[in-house]
Amino acid sequence: MSKTDLRGAVAGRVLLPGDDGFEQAARPWNLSVEQRVAAVVEAAHADVAAVVRYAAEAGLAVSAQPSGHGASGDADGVVLLRTRRLGGVEVHGEERVARVGAGVTWGETLAAAGPLGLTGLAGSNPVVSVTGYTLGGGLSWFGRRYGFAADSVRAFEVVRADGEPATVTAASDPDLFWALRGGGGDFALVTAVEFDLHPAPALYGGRVVWPGDRAREVFETFREITFDAPDELSVWFNRVRLPQAPPLVTLDVTYLGEEGDGRALLARLDKIGDALSDSRRPVAVADLGAVTAEPTDPVPTRSRAELLTGLDDEVAGILLDTPAEPVVGVQLRHLGGALAAARPDGGPSGPVTEPYLLSTFGLALNPELSAAVGARQRRYAEELGERVGGRKPYTMLGAGERAAAAFTGPDLARLRAIKRARDPHGVIRANFPVLG
Repeated sequence: MSKTDLRGAVAGRVLLPGDDGFEQAARPWNLSVEQRVAAVVEAAHADVAAVVRYAAEAGLAVSAQPSGHGASGDADGVVLLRTRRLGGVEVHGEERVARVGAGVTWGETLAAAGPLGLTGLAGSNPVVSVTGYTLGGGLSWFGRRYGFAADSVRAFEVVRADGEPATVTAASDPDLFWALRGGGGDFALVTAVEFDLHPAPALYGGRVVWPGDRAREVFETFREITFDAPDELSVWFNRVRLPQAPPLVTLDVTYLGEEGDGRALLARLDKIGDALSDSRRPVAVADLGAVTAEPTDPVPTRSRAELLTGLDDEVAGILLDTPAEPVVGVQLRHLGGALAAARPDGGPSGPVTEPYLLSTFGLALNPELSAAVGARQRRYAEELGERVGGRKPYTMLGAGERAAAAFTGPDLARLRAIKRARDPHGVIRANFPVLG
């Protein structure tokens, strides 16, 4: 079966190497990641099963990406399924449930849920797809209160590796349901997700920015606030040094509650002088992405994450007193709360007992700069030594890493057994395959 037969099998647009627009269609959101795919299909709903059946007959694999966030570069020879056209947002306010298609973003979802006083467990970037994020676990602003996004899923609508559609729930298929709730999209192609929404009648948050020479004072305040923060409060520390710009230090915050209570919890921030800006205010759920104002257009970057067992003075010295260049961003997220709690009904993402997540990133404008960024990130991990946890969240894996880094030994073994049973011929391939 030739690649050109694919055009006859689906209704959506098919692009093959050499076609106008192929290179752009195959490109992931992170422009530093190369994807040497065999074809790109911009899928309509009916196309997903047809593409899976085609790939199985042709001896190929299928990888689904709405826009390519989280791409690992492990996509050589796959049929790349762009799922952006799989839209549709349904919000049922009384039941506190949403159903979204595989191409729907968090920005679209929160715009529908927010006016009802509800929220999904979204991250910081509104253009990330709900489905891809959730399949990787989903580390939310509100994870300390409600856990991983994947743990709020009620049902997945999928196409199995044999090309047959199915609805997967805890009752209908416990093993596959468990694997999809944070094990990555390596077990079936998900076309829609149904999940619980959570109350958000009031939301307060924003970013405070100081000059870089206030980093130590801001860090100490971050450490104090997070020592006894309620689960409704999330605080992220950022040390930022963009090219040809002065160094900055910021705190990003969200609080699931009223402005007055949020300001009281964060009163220590007002004692730090020289703030350059302070955007803290009541925030509409639909505007959650404005808290960090992360880039929504594709950029070439290199990132790496580590879980940290604590923030002692030696960690402070490593992160604050040594030059970060060519890394341009050093971020600490406070975890804990529901993320650390064992859940009998939870997926493979948790519990995460480490209280902090370190994320570093740099620009990867060329291979030399990318290599230098990677070397600096490795040195951070080496210098932190035993303070680095034994694994990292799947949703934070970077290009070149493996799924095995995200799971405990028993969970990884279970995921691999499910993969072999449900997709013995490797028709479905996630960004980070569990058998990789």
